[in-house]
Amino acid sequence: MPDSAELVSALGVEVTPELLERALTHRSYAYENGGLPTNERLEFLGDSVLGLVVTDTLFRGHPDLPEGQLAKLRAAVVNMRALAGVARELGVGRHIRLGRGEEGTGGRDKSSILADTLEALIGAVYLDRGLDEASALVHRLFDALITRSAGLGAGLDWKTSLQELTAVEELGVPEYHVAESGPDHQKTFRASVRVGGTAYGSGEGRSKKEAEQHAAEAAWHAIRETVVQREDGGAGDNGGSGQSRDGEGKGGAAAAVAGA
Repeated sequence: MPDSAELVSALGVEVTPELLERALTHRSYAYENGGLPTNERLEFLGDSVLGLVVTDTLFRGHPDLPEGQLAKLRAAVVNMRALAGVARELGVGRHIRLGRGEEGTGGRDKSSILADTLEALIGAVYLDRGLDEASALVHRLFDALITRSAGLGAGLDWKTSLQELTAVEELGVPEYHVAESGPDHQKTFRASVRVGGTAYGSGEGRSKKEAEQHAAEAAWHAIRETVVQREDGGAGDNGGSGQSRDGEGKGGAAAAVAGA
């Protein structure tokens, strides 16, 4: 097991060794070692702390959004896939205390285990250091994700946002191709997306859905950057003619992006 100091450094906040050990103890390890306390109570607590901080951030940061849209934004941030992604960036999986069964089936990279453990770590920080430190931790780990989610479309996922963008620009319908590799318990999926016959992005994930989302995100940014460049150039060309950039026609946008 790696030195826990590495994980503490990644978290950016000190936690007592006892609480840290508890937060990293999966039930499979506890049951195989005489019924040790598991991290499930800390996970329960951390889930509430995470939800409170994210909800407060969204409420204050988006005063004009209705309750339904705020709830969708929160769900885009506080979900298993998002939490597991943050946990992977921190290297949490290397530090989890797992039983032999879970270890043998790739448990260190299971999204459910990673997400639960991250919540347990947040709960441990709250117990040991209080709400202010726990809130600061959540902000460090999730503010970038909150910002990205707020920039998505009504569906609050990249595939929906890409479809909206390509429809507005009349580029065609995104088409996804997914390939998989690796053993059954630890498959990796790689997706690529084409729009109007042009490849715009690719991405990897632990599931087909995750890989497609990453590919859609890459494609959205590529197309959006091209559209912005075209609009910036169009503003200079139009000068004082009074013709709006939208008046150039969406077909022009399609041609500009397709030719990128």
